[in-house]
Amino acid sequence: MSRTFASQVAQHVGQTVTLEGFLHWKRDLGGIQFLLLRDRSGIVQVVTDRRFALPLAESSLKVVGRVVANPKAPGGYEVLAEAMEFYAQALEPTPIEIPKEEWKVNPETLLEYRYVSLRGEKARAPLKIQAALVRGFRSYLDRQGFTEIFTPKIVSAGAEGGSNLFGIDYFEHRAYLAQSPQLYKQIMVGVFERVYEVAPVFRAELHATSRHLNEYLSLDVEMGFITSEEEVMNLEEELLRAMLEEARHSAAAECQLLQVEWPNLAEMPRLEHAEARRILREELGLPVGADLNEEAERALGAWAKAKWGVDFLFVTKYPESARPFYAYPEGDGSTRGFDLLFRGLEITSGGQRIHRYEVLVEQLRKKGHDPAQFAGYLEVFKFGMPPHGGFAIGAERLTQKLLGLPNVRYARAFPRDRHRLTP
Repeated sequence: MSRTFASQVAQHVGQTVTLEGFLHWKRDLGGIQFLLLRDRSGIVQVVTDRRFALPLAESSLKVVGRVVANPKAPGGYEVLAEAMEFYAQALEPTPIEIPKEEWKVNPETLLEYRYVSLRGEKARAPLKIQAALVRGFRSYLDRQGFTEIFTPKIVSAGAEGGSNLFGIDYFEHRAYLAQSPQLYKQIMVGVFERVYEVAPVFRAELHATSRHLNEYLSLDVEMGFITSEEEVMNLEEELLRAMLEEARHSAAAECQLLQVEWPNLAEMPRLEHAEARRILREELGLPVGADLNEEAERALGAWAKAKWGVDFLFVTKYPESARPFYAYPEGDGSTRGFDLLFRGLEITSGGQRIHRYEVLVEQLRKKGHDPAQFAGYLEVFKFGMPPHGGFAIGAERLTQKLLGLPNVRYARAFPRDRHRLTP
């Protein structure tokens, strides 16, 4: 008999089905035992008598039984067990009561036992939704003529300079974990014109907050033959709409479980950096530097929500002092660089890049870098690179803000942060 999933039992009333999954919860009421069986599709109630000795929760098992309607059971249906087989019985009680798992539990406890806490419906739902977002990312860009690329994660220098690099020993050389595929995706614009990548990146930043990870999933996009950064932002708007639509439909059950509040996708206004700083200073009374800090981002997000009813806000024309060397300079101290805030959190950094060799060399020196250290990257710009630009979306941050998670770590299966290398 083929396997039936928990989400399918309503289609088999009066029929005998075979279920496989995990013992999520159990209760003994005299001569009757109730258990909840959990599989990848959901949970179904199983009823049996005392002939089956139920093991500890999270044991894997198979149940053969008849489906009946019961309005008091989860989902309105249950299975009356006729046969039961235990594949592997749990050897000890779980360190976390999975059916009672809540975000209110100490994050360190949930993360310490991630190998089992992830089995909870509420814990795994963000990962299912994130998978749908990434699927939407890929499928939309494929339709727009982009090519997926796969760039090195062991590099000889940082894409953005600076010191937030994880150094590693690479035979007789010093190497680093890539903080961004930026330089490589620019090179690949000269090959395919439109490229994207879904891959982890690494930042050796000493943060220990609810919004920072030292390894995260970066959704990178780069496109050639553009006229300005406006084209890049236009693409990202449509891309985000497609990603969220994919999540809304293909992860509908998980979105309902987490009671997702869907953002306003109709408008994503654009606010120049200088005006954003004025608003922060004069209207909101916040001191602010060239690069907006967390408090400034939250305040701008709340201001935009109150003023325009929007959840997304582009902050454009960032100053050169707050952008990497490859940001296209306007000549007045600003660049064609932008950030995208989602509910008061930066989820994207992007813009138009420099495509002329001599300008890149000048900007490297201006930033205090030795152009010789970027020789491999600079070579391609001697051979006719087109005007181009792109952006990177932090998948975990997007997931966190979409779902209202209290900690970005819940948006990654096995997070790596300032203090965590296991599990």
